[in-house]
Amino acid sequence: MADSSRTRIILIAAGTLFALLGIVLAIGGLRLVTLGGSWYYLIAGLALVASGILVARRMALGVWIYVGLFALTLIWSAFEAGGNFWAWVPRFVCPLILLMIALALLPLLRPADFGWRKAGISMAAVLVASVIGGTLLYNSSSAIHAAPMPQASGQVADRSNWESYGGVQSQRYSTLTQINADDVDKLERVWLSHTGDLPDDMKDNSYGAETTPLKVGNRLYLCSATNIMMALDPETGEQIWRYDPGVDKSWIPYTAACRGVTYYESPDATAAECHTRIIEGTLDGRLVAVDAETGRPCQDFGDNGSASIKTGMGDIVPGMVSMTAAPTIVDGVIVTGQQVLDGQKLDAPSGVIHGFDAVTGEMLWSWDMTRPDITKLPPEGETFTRGTPNMWTTAAGDDALGLVYLPLGSAAVDYWSGDRTDLENEFATSLVAIDVHTGKPAWHFQAVHKDVWDYDLGSQPSLVDYKKNGQTIPAILLPGKQGDIYILDRKTGAVLSGVEERPAPTGGVEPEQRSPTQPHSTFHTLAKAELKEKDMWGMSPIDQMICRIAFRKASYKGMYTPPTTDTHWIEYPGYNGGSDWGSVAVDPVHGVIFANYNDMPNYNRLVPRAEADKLGWKPRGETPDGKVTHGAEGAGDPQAGAPYAINVNAGWRMPFTGLLCKQPPYGGMRAIDMATGKTLWDRDLGTARNNGPFGIPSMLPLTIGTPNNGGPLATAGNLVFVAATTDGLIRAIDTRTGKTVWHDTLPAGGQATPMTYMSGGRQYLVLMTGGHHFMKTPVGDQVIAWALPESSLQ
Repeated sequence: MADSSRTRIILIAAGTLFALLGIVLAIGGLRLVTLGGSWYYLIAGLALVASGILVARRMALGVWIYVGLFALTLIWSAFEAGGNFWAWVPRFVCPLILLMIALALLPLLRPADFGWRKAGISMAAVLVASVIGGTLLYNSSSAIHAAPMPQASGQVADRSNWESYGGVQSQRYSTLTQINADDVDKLERVWLSHTGDLPDDMKDNSYGAETTPLKVGNRLYLCSATNIMMALDPETGEQIWRYDPGVDKSWIPYTAACRGVTYYESPDATAAECHTRIIEGTLDGRLVAVDAETGRPCQDFGDNGSASIKTGMGDIVPGMVSMTAAPTIVDGVIVTGQQVLDGQKLDAPSGVIHGFDAVTGEMLWSWDMTRPDITKLPPEGETFTRGTPNMWTTAAGDDALGLVYLPLGSAAVDYWSGDRTDLENEFATSLVAIDVHTGKPAWHFQAVHKDVWDYDLGSQPSLVDYKKNGQTIPAILLPGKQGDIYILDRKTGAVLSGVEERPAPTGGVEPEQRSPTQPHSTFHTLAKAELKEKDMWGMSPIDQMICRIAFRKASYKGMYTPPTTDTHWIEYPGYNGGSDWGSVAVDPVHGVIFANYNDMPNYNRLVPRAEADKLGWKPRGETPDGKVTHGAEGAGDPQAGAPYAINVNAGWRMPFTGLLCKQPPYGGMRAIDMATGKTLWDRDLGTARNNGPFGIPSMLPLTIGTPNNGGPLATAGNLVFVAATTDGLIRAIDTRTGKTVWHDTLPAGGQATPMTYMSGGRQYLVLMTGGHHFMKTPVGDQVIAWALPESSLQ
């Protein structure tokens, strides 16, 4: 009697579970069908309800209905997911668990002709088949197909040091070969140094140093999260000097970050101090110069070693203007822009560009794009034009041409363009070449017309020699957030690689503002195919169904879908790229581009002003703590002064689980032939070890392709090094095959670009691990160096 009661309870519980899951799927599935989506969920839901009812009534038919549904699920999954291992996960794992439960129930059901032995054999067979099939599918979907590397077509001068942020010609390439694809597996940590610059609360994710050190002579030079400058011994990591410019924490924007410093050697060789100097831009809007030997402020630079970029900008709320990128020096002129906090208000500080004398710190010129009559400072009582597009990232320069190349963003309010002037529309989201002697534009190239997607040019461009029609042309390579890569003549701005205007979607809240066409590179793009409903993902079929419903409800017309307010719209790629501030690496010997990239959509909505006000969304300086309303860029940005605020679900995370709605991969690394624009290999970048539902790390060492921030480093040793991912690893990838040949686990987030140098006959690889607020990686202050064992060098 007790066994009978226990059996009845088990069957009722199991049947209720199946039926409840079926009801959820049926209701959601019906909604999806009414939106024009897949019928699978409705059919699966009804089948589950029937299966649950029959199981509760102790009828074996309930199990066989589910077995039939499972078979249908396999056929449907093969049709939708193809060979993508991760696309199978929500379609297969939970249904498999339910199948195991169903088979285990069979011996308890009528007719009683399926005993425990048959049930056990069936379950074991299904599990074995699933493991074998899953392994084969994973190996197949993660396989890398590499085309042969181009033959070496030239030589470059020795690059044993690392004297500028992006290396020689901003190529992020080293000629060193001591560490190479054959011996990189022997790399070991040889020193670790702490900057000592950490938040008081280690849960405070507003710190993220993002620093790439310089190596000049017998010193490493770098800056910490809040702009503390320091010199380290390159062979031991011991600190030689340290200078704190005293940046108040109220000036931290979204993140306390300093991506790098700049080295400059004065032409006056007789100078007693500061003949060689280190210059940085600070979070509170200053250029600071110190003696490279001692770390003491250069007294001949500005006011006791400091020059403000904020003069002439008018009122500035702390945190609204900051410099996180390394300044660029061309022919003795420091050229700098500034980060102006996104999405806060139309009346934001100006995006004006300044040129300063690298020795005296004197402002030589200013470029205010809407006021070409201003050459230095605005007239008394006036300010530089408020809210203009700014350059928050790192410029590149050509000393021979006297040109500096500025990757610009959009105007102060990213997602609404109704108030922009003609000149703002002309220069926004453009690469602008400025003559450093006059401060005037020489040429410009626009990557996005009337940008309302925050597709600002975040990557530092690279100088390259481009071969075309038998000629070698001094060129500049520009990656964009939307994924396109352009090659331009760096003297004239002429497009060398091919760009065509293609029709763009229309509509949205201000249809008259949308450009009828948008430029597209015919050379190469990192952007993937347009999203489809079947690309939605989740932890289970229910999660996936919810994301499918959200996809169908949103406005999506492909890339450049116009912003909407009555419904969400999908932006793909999202504002994090494509290629972002980490930029790309270029092997100039073989003519190969190495680009790590993101592959995530954003789920956006313009929020009417009255609704945003009711929600309490206020710009920086007007909130109770004086900071932004929300933590991440775009998540509840007020866009004060515009008719709409903006709410961005960056990466399009689903509620509750925190997983992304688009199926993996979310990031990759690609090798591109610079001569043809063809892909040599393309691979997912990053494992699932630190990712999982509800923010719980799965610890799975499987390659999933994670979001990434930070750039690559290529070397002549047939290696490309990259950290950047959310899985807390630094990798060495064989440039010929695309395969990982070495990795190490980092103590904090590796959202920075590595560099390499030679010292004392030994090649070192160095990375800053500072963490990142957007990537939600752990905060740190570690500078780590790797090298081959000394015994292997003898």
